[in-house]
Amino acid sequence: MKEFLMIALGILLFVVIFQIAKASEYVSVLKGENKTRKQNNRINAFMLIGLLVFGLIGVWYCNELYFGKTLFPQGSASVEGEKVDTMLYVTIAITGAVFVITQVLLFWFCFKYQEKDGKKAYFFPHNTKLELIWTTVPAIFLTVLVVIGLKFWFKITGDAPKDAIVVEVTGHQFAWEFRYPGADKVLGKTNYKLYTAKNSLGVDFEDPASLDDIHVNTTMHIPVGVPVKMVIHSQDVIHDVGLPHFRLKMDAVPGIPTTQWFTPKITTAEMKKKTNNPDFNYEIACDQLCGASHYAMRGVIIVETMEEYKKWLAEQKSEYSTLFPAKPMEPVKADTVKNQISQVLPEKK
Repeated sequence: MKEFLMIALGILLFVVIFQIAKASEYVSVLKGENKTRKQNNRINAFMLIGLLVFGLIGVWYCNELYFGKTLFPQGSASVEGEKVDTMLYVTIAITGAVFVITQVLLFWFCFKYQEKDGKKAYFFPHNTKLELIWTTVPAIFLTVLVVIGLKFWFKITGDAPKDAIVVEVTGHQFAWEFRYPGADKVLGKTNYKLYTAKNSLGVDFEDPASLDDIHVNTTMHIPVGVPVKMVIHSQDVIHDVGLPHFRLKMDAVPGIPTTQWFTPKITTAEMKKKTNNPDFNYEIACDQLCGASHYAMRGVIIVETMEEYKKWLAEQKSEYSTLFPAKPMEPVKADTVKNQISQVLPEKK
């Protein structure tokens, strides 16, 4: 019913506009084409000024109405995200100023230079100086913005600080999985050929470094104030790790690991108070259309104090212990580990 009413309204508007146009045409014939054109120009000029005023008021009103519903009032939840916000504000300030100036001039010129008796339009087909100005000035501003952006991008995708916590993030249709290194602080190797329903990340348990790795689903825990390096994978199609509250995102590409690091600065508990929302959670969204249930591909990030993080980490079992509870790990030598693995895993083909 709603769709029918919308179609009927569209047809009605078309008929009204058509009839107004026909009536205007008849009036032009009666009054004289030249006189009618001048009257229309004058009316249009005043209407354009009105459109400018109401348009600028509308832009301001929309900002007042919806700015508070965006993530900007909360501020960035990461140290690095502060620079992203700064770059965005600078970009908005520059482009906003250009927008206002050009639109005011555009509508004012339409009003000031409307057709009048005794005035003749001046035409000039080319002006090298003017073209150099409107080409060079924007190019300089855009170059500066791009250089600043690239410098920041190379920083957060480059080497993470030495004290950074490493978390492997793996995306697949339609969920996120996370893996943490154990006491050795080294992530074990993975191999897609080892993928099974239970070994969903294809972890190679012949690698001694993998025996103490921790595998969790859906929820990622990280400590506040400590750099976090994400090693990002995809098992099927291209996904995108979107961290809106931290102002970061990075593609998850099949077969090509990507990395990005950031430093969370506000815990989940603090953000709940700041937003006055007891149900608040940081989320990992998939920012790349990846299939029918793309909308549901969501993970949760819990930012907590270092004490809380260590407590949570201590409560987690290694993935090896979960998969093979009857085969406790025997440290240290690689040969011992390989013999143990060969007893519980089928031979690789």
